Order: sequence, then C-alpha cells, then structure tokens
Amino acid sequence: MDRLTAMRVFADVAQTGSFTATSERLALSRAMVTRYVAAMEQWLGARLLQRTTRRVTLTDAGEQCLRRCLQMLAIAQEVEEATAPAGGALRGQLRLTCSMSFGYAQLAAALGDFLALHPQLHVDLNVSEGAVNLVAERIDLAIRISADPDPALIARPLAECESVLVAAPAYLARMGRPAQPADLAAHRCLGHANFGRSEWRFTHAQAGAQAVSVPTRFTANDAVVLMAAAQAGAGIALQPTYLVRPLLQAGALEALLPGWAPPQLTVYALYPSRRHLAPAVRALLDFLVQRFAGAPW
Repeated sequence: MDRLTAMRVFADVAQTGSFTATSERLALSRAMVTRYVAAMEQWLGARLLQRTTRRVTLTDAGEQCLRRCLQMLAIAQEVEEATAPAGGALRGQLRLTCSMSFGYAQLAAALGDFLALHPQLHVDLNVSEGAVNLVAERIDLAIRISADPDPALIARPLAECESVLVAAPAYLARMGRPAQPADLAAHRCLGHANFGRSEWRFTHAQAGAQAVSVPTRFTANDAVVLMAAAQAGAGIALQPTYLVRPLLQAGALEALLPGWAPPQLTVYALYPSRRHLAPAVRALLDFLVQRFAGAPW
C-alpha cells in the first residue's frame, strides 16, 4: 500500500477526528480510510489512534507520528513542485480558509474562475470564523478581514473592507430611521459576536468620532446570518459592503446614517512564510490581488 497516501490519510483523520469526515474530504470509502490507517499502524508497530463511538484521538505514538508525517508530506509536495516542467500546468491541492460571509459573497466565485484556468488544481476551502493554525492544519492561505493581522504571518492586502449600517424597509417603516448614532440606543440592533457586539464606532467629517453602546438582543458569529435577520426586519445590522451591496441595489435593505463611517478594515491573504512558496499558491495570490483590485463593493 502507498505509504505516502497512508500518511496523508492518517494526518487527515488526526486533524478532523473522524474517519467519515476524512472519507468525504479525500473522496475515499470509509473502509479504504480504515485500511490506510491500519496499514500505518502495522508498518510502525504501534497504535496511532484511540477510537471510541464518539471521537477519534491521537495516542502518544500518534502525536509523534503526525509531526513527522506532516514534515514528509510537505517535502513530498516540494519535490513534486520542484521537478515539474518549467511553465507546466499547475497541479496539486490548495487548502484555504476564510469566513462564511466572504466565502459566500466573493471567494467561491473567484475560486471557480481560478480553477477554470488551472484544471489540474484542486481546492479545499475550510469556512471558519475562528483562528486556525495554518501550519498544523496544513492551510496554504487564509483570507481574513482585520485592522491588525497576525504579525507572525505574511499578510498581503487584497482589498479594503468597508461596512455600512442597514435595515429592511419594513423595519424602518415600523421603528423609524435613526438620524444620528445616538439614536441607535432606541433601536433593535443585530450584533456580531466577534466584532463590536455592543459598541459601534463611527467617524464623521465634521462631527468627528463617536462610540455608541447599542442594545443587541440578537447576536450571531456570522455576517450572513445577521444579513438574513436584517432582511427579515429583525433590526439594524452593521454589514460589510462586499456582502450586502446587491441587497442595497435591489432595495431589500437600506443604508442608514449617511456621512457616518464605521471603521474600515482590510481583506488580507495570510500565509506562513515566503520561503518555498508553492507555484500554485503564488498563482492564486496574484489572481486574487488582480481580482479584487478596485473591488466595486
């Protein structure tokens, strides 16, 4: 049995904690995933995974094995890329992570167009709001929106991220329209669990900066959920324009407090190191920079 493939399967099971999840991610039958892991354990003469009905965890031997497997898989990928013919087609798999809202609104379509240009490439996108260890999770590229990206990572700006206060016409007809930030205290506000849950900040060219404590009876950790709630008339939401621009153009949502600007963030592509950057990762970076240059949102 191919030991390199067995290492790849074992590493994926160790990271997902599930034979079924690895079966789906790697397009293998669950029985084949089990066989690869069993082959690894037989080869090394040690039990690598502790299996229960609810979860799969690493044994001490498995933890040591996982570190070495990740190193060997990285070396194997570098060898494959280094020996590829100059100017040849890009191939292999790219592992990315981004937020649900950016993946839904922008990245999914961009990746579809990128893959159309490189038919031998594969992309595995992990949609997550939480912090991810890029090295441990073997993530090639993280797309994150921030004012202060992780200094331990290389950060390449892709686009500016502006935000806007929005509400549905039905909500405004029922509750009225705020004329200034202080008026938000009397409204139903929809808060993002990770960004300014109960305090929203604004700047105005003449009035300066203001921070407003807002009542948030409904919070969620994803902008798409808050957008849907706002569209349903549940309240006022602070939303990225890359997500809600189509709804504003269609009149399903209305922008509030013109002249008052929430803090502007930046969409970054983050990766661990400039050394040995895979050609496919570099090609995707360049593609995304060009794709989002002067983004209309």
